[in-house]
Parts: sequence; structure tokens; C-alpha cells
Amino acid sequence: MDSVVHFEIPADDVKRASAFYKKAFGWDIQQMGDMEYWGLTTTEVDAERMPKNPGAINGGMGARGGPLKAPVVTIAVKDIDKSIATIEKLGGKAVGKKQSIGEMGFTAYFKDSEGNTIGLWQSALS
Repeated sequence: MDSVVHFEIPADDVKRASAFYKKAFGWDIQQMGDMEYWGLTTTEVDAERMPKNPGAINGGMGARGGPLKAPVVTIAVKDIDKSIATIEKLGGKAVGKKQSIGEMGFTAYFKDSEGNTIGLWQSALS
């Protein structure tokens, strides 16, 4: 089975987007050398910068354009309602309402500071 191992988020203003994600989720964001590309560390990594937690992924961010037009990512959070409140304080906007996914948990969507639609997941098991 193929697994998701990376994600990318386009940005019209990388500085603004970096501040948004750092404040909203506590991610570490670092420019990759001299490239116009930033690494998004969302989980603890080992000496080779690989995620230590099984199933966890990290990603990247670059200027919107070319193949980087829209992200495909869902972020696991402890509390969707609190996350949406933080997101809205930072200039994001909820898209629709939180929905129950059977007994598994909840999902919701928001638009970030760059207008990207991103998913949120809250497990019922946590």
C-alpha cells in the first residue's frame, strides 16, 4: 500500500503563511537552503529529518504557481472547535460546519490566510 509521506501548501505570501501555520499549530518552518521552498516540520524528526512517529508526515511550502496551486492535506487536532477559533483569530475562516464521521470522530474545513481549503480531523479515540 502506498502511504502519504509529504504534503505541499502553496502561498501567495510565504512569510504571512508561515506565521499563520506556526501560530495556529506550532509547526517549525525553515527555508530549504537558497531555494524558494520552506520545510514544514509537523512532528518530531530523527537525525535524518524523518518523522519518528509512525504515520506522521512533514511537508513543504512554496510560492503558488506551476504545479503548486492547491494543497491536499488534513491536519489532526485535539479539538476542532478550539482550532477553528484560533484559525479565525489569525485571519482564517471556517468552511461549512464540523461534521461527525460515525463513531470515528469529526471533520471540518477552513480557509487559511492564503485562501487554501484545508481539512481538520478530530479523532473520537483521543
